Amino acid sequence: MHEEAFDRKLAEECARAFSLSTGLGCTLSDKEGNTFADFGYSCEKCRLCEVMGGTRTGCIRAHIYGMTEAARFGGKYIYFCPRGLTCFVSPILSEYGAEAKITVGPFIMVERQDFIDCELIENACLTGEPLEAAMRVVEDVPLAAPERVNQLSTLLFMAVGFLNNVSAENRLLQSRRSDAIQGQITAYIQTLKQEGDTRDYPFELERRLLQSITRQEREESQRLLNELLGAILFAGGADIELVKARVYELLVLISRTAINSGADPQRTLRLNQEALSGMIHFHSIDSLCLWLSGALSGFMNELFTFSDAKHANVIHRCIQYIGEHYSEPITLRQAAEHVYLTPPYLCRIFKKETGITFNEYLNRIRINKAKELLANRKLRLTDISLLVGFEDQSYFTKVFKRITGMLPSVWREKKLEEETLLNLS
Repeated sequence: MHEEAFDRKLAEECARAFSLSTGLGCTLSDKEGNTFADFGYSCEKCRLCEVMGGTRTGCIRAHIYGMTEAARFGGKYIYFCPRGLTCFVSPILSEYGAEAKITVGPFIMVERQDFIDCELIENACLTGEPLEAAMRVVEDVPLAAPERVNQLSTLLFMAVGFLNNVSAENRLLQSRRSDAIQGQITAYIQTLKQEGDTRDYPFELERRLLQSITRQEREESQRLLNELLGAILFAGGADIELVKARVYELLVLISRTAINSGADPQRTLRLNQEALSGMIHFHSIDSLCLWLSGALSGFMNELFTFSDAKHANVIHRCIQYIGEHYSEPITLRQAAEHVYLTPPYLCRIFKKETGITFNEYLNRIRINKAKELLANRKLRLTDISLLVGFEDQSYFTKVFKRITGMLPSVWREKKLEEETLLNLS
């Protein structure tokens, strides 16, 4: 199964939507019958084979046969499982052929009693308790009229056709992108040759790449990554195992840098493992180079996409933490530990998302709370500064004046005068 052969998430959404809208079970599985996801009353949930003393092996064969026939007859096929229940299927295609399928069913296409009489009593010759058990299972199987089944099969065919078109377009875009990246790598190798560069590993280029990732400079990171890959291929010459070793070392460094910059550790390490597993299948420099250009750029894409999606939740949790602990001597490091990030990374994304630094936001929250307390003339300025998290009154006064434009005592008198005038009026 080729990982990039089809959009599994989109296929699952399609199967789920089809099941919810029609009331029939839907199963997304690969061409060998291994289930990715199932919704509603699917074959996975049907117990008819079990109560009739059989296994699902025959059903799996029937589903694979149905997919093969659907591919032969234009993309859809209606068929019966070994127990006489109805299914229909449409294959999900890739450039290699049918890679997966969405199967709808099982369901009954006749009157329920007719199914019992024909399939259970006449064909399977069930009697006594086995018949009673099978009848109880049949009561849960959905019904679908014959004239409706053909229309539903067409609807599934159209939905899966959309999936196939999306996958084909994605493959085309990926191919174009890989060609462009491959061109950049080749051009950099030619530059190294023309300059008579040595085949030493370019540690300086590696350092610049990791710094770019830390700063989340996506385009610059991709450019440096292409150049570094070109340098690795140039330095490695024809030794493919040496190239693989260098590339894997680079992947480890990129993943560590990403984790230190806020990426999810488990997700990042899983990407590393997938890349390592993919590398061992290549035995020529050309094929490895083409694959690596896509794999490494995909790795980078995952990192930045995850980072972007994560920011909103992190900032929300950080702001909530400040609101709960502003009266304490909290620091950027404590807030970063609370949201499981490094202080430099939190500092950077906080400024990016809010427009001000962490400390500036904290001070503004504290000063706003101080304004509320200043309305109480009985509270001393020293007490107020401590209550809002300032250990030093002089620093509190300095911050208050910088944010409001006046000293705390002046602000208090001004507000009390305003309240007095308002009460007199």
